[in-house]
Amino acid sequence: MTDNVVITLSCGTDNPNRATRAFHLATIAHKEGKNTTVFLLDDAVFLAKKGLADNLRAATGDIADDLITYLQAHSVPILACTPCAKARRITEADLIEGARMGTAVELIQLSCDAAVISL
Repeated sequence: MTDNVVITLSCGTDNPNRATRAFHLATIAHKEGKNTTVFLLDDAVFLAKKGLADNLRAATGDIADDLITYLQAHSVPILACTPCAKARRITEADLIEGARMGTAVELIQLSCDAAVISL
């Protein structure tokens, strides 16, 4: 069993339940002692942009911003797909604290030695 977990997410604010659930699962994985990384693809890169996840809430009551704050406080990497972000005119300067751009190569490398949960 691996101690590495990669959470991938491809939807953004259009699906608050899935989007919030990804950050919830990342938080749980981290609390369970796993080396956790969140990788945002497609419209999910909007969630790494400052201010866009501030009011995102799942039907369960989980609040994305609270979960992201936990991940930031514990230095859990949040990576935004570089070409996905560029296509949506999101730059590195637009990203929330603790987030950075990431490449497909990096996602593959992370995934080869990890349990991957895709939402």
